[in-house]
Amino acid sequence: MTDIQVLNSLVSMSSKMPTNPLALAVLALCFERPMHPYEMAATLKRRQKHESIKLRYGSLYTVIELMTSRGLIRSKETSRGGKRPERTVYALTPAGRDLLRSWMRHLLAEPAKEFPQFEAALCLLPVLPPDEAVALLRDRRSRLEEKLVQMRAELQDILGRTFAEVAGADEELPAPLLGLKFPAILVVENEYRLTLDFVTELVRRITEQGWGPTSLWRDMQASCEREYQRENDAATQETASTAGSSMEVG
Repeated sequence: MTDIQVLNSLVSMSSKMPTNPLALAVLALCFERPMHPYEMAATLKRRQKHESIKLRYGSLYTVIELMTSRGLIRSKETSRGGKRPERTVYALTPAGRDLLRSWMRHLLAEPAKEFPQFEAALCLLPVLPPDEAVALLRDRRSRLEEKLVQMRAELQDILGRTFAEVAGADEELPAPLLGLKFPAILVVENEYRLTLDFVTELVRRITEQGWGPTSLWRDMQASCEREYQRENDAATQETASTAGSSMEVG
């Protein structure tokens, strides 16, 4: 998301529910404890939240500036350590807390229309012949399987560590949390992402049940391909003819 998109998504915060997940993350982090921007980014990366929420430093600072101007977070203190640049710590305001809670309630309870790229490809699936689509879906499944193996290993690793082991060196934890295992609730989004069911089932239905139906799908795609080739050949011939006429005139 560009800084302009960030501005557009936050500009009407007071009139409707915002849509920028990075802003939601900032509110959640400040709800946990006051933080400076660098610590926010480091915490999101350390907890692998950047896999679910797009993180760019430029966008993060834009979000923080806008949220501060709207009274959702406030500057608590500014400090400088050694030769490091000056850092401002931000805390959550009552208005920010109210927005955080209402926003979370809305996201969890209300299904939203999203526009993922894979869904776009699915809605245009007849562009490809069935056999090629199946082959590509199988490739996708293989790549997903490789990714899921990595994700499961990372999830198992983080759940086997304590709060203190996951926390950064500059993160102060309440004493009761220091020896506790890192809880699954803090990485629940990984459970959501760990699935191959849809792609696997779609391949099975196409190959075993002729879903589509496959015969109609194949005929439609082939007809479009023939029409495209006919149109393209005609355009090529027209271009060549025009070029030839121009040469003769010259």
